[in-house]
Amino acid sequence: MEWSPIILTFQLAAVTTLILFFLATPIAYWLSVTTSRIKPVVETLVALPIVLPPTVLGFYLLIAFSPNSAAGQFLNNTFGIQLAFSFGGLVVASLIYSLPFMVQPIQSGFSNLSGSLIEASLTLGKSKFATLTKVLLPNIKPSILTGLVLTFAHTIGEFGVVLMIGGNIPDRTRVASIAIYNEVESLNYSAANSYAVFLLVVTFSVLLLVYSVNGGFLKKWMS
Repeated sequence: MEWSPIILTFQLAAVTTLILFFLATPIAYWLSVTTSRIKPVVETLVALPIVLPPTVLGFYLLIAFSPNSAAGQFLNNTFGIQLAFSFGGLVVASLIYSLPFMVQPIQSGFSNLSGSLIEASLTLGKSKFATLTKVLLPNIKPSILTGLVLTFAHTIGEFGVVLMIGGNIPDRTRVASIAIYNEVESLNYSAANSYAVFLLVVTFSVLLLVYSVNGGFLKKWMS
């Protein structure tokens, strides 16, 4: 078993989780408080990757970021960025594909908070940003941890999306899930099993953490 696909997988999961936390938190907060008519549309778009086949999302991202597309030419000519078959492309695809796994737990946490917390904070002169960061977020730490862990675990297990947008380039886009596929194609079941067992242990551990939090094991520790 080579370690480069494992390292690349964890790099992708870490970068995706970190970026998504800052992107998803404002979305989750807005969804929890808004009464806008477009809320169902936004919620549908956020949740779409859960039911959309990964290859469909990966295909359209590949077309969008192709050097022959308008977006691909703009990024390449303006910023010198080529997302197709690159680590950057994997990150963008993972951000979209894992978005609901970060937004939905945090949105649920915000929705379960009492509205009096916001009113009291604003009455005391706190800004909306300070209310969000210093009052609301500390009160939904279990939900935040759930979102972080689920996003990380989901990104580790991605296959269809990363294969479509990133291909199978060693040390650049070959993550662990693709390495397993390669080894199975080569009938090298021993190496495939090594990758699979490693990912199984990691995903089991992170899911155990989530269920421990939801069961109250870590809530006292995090308070």
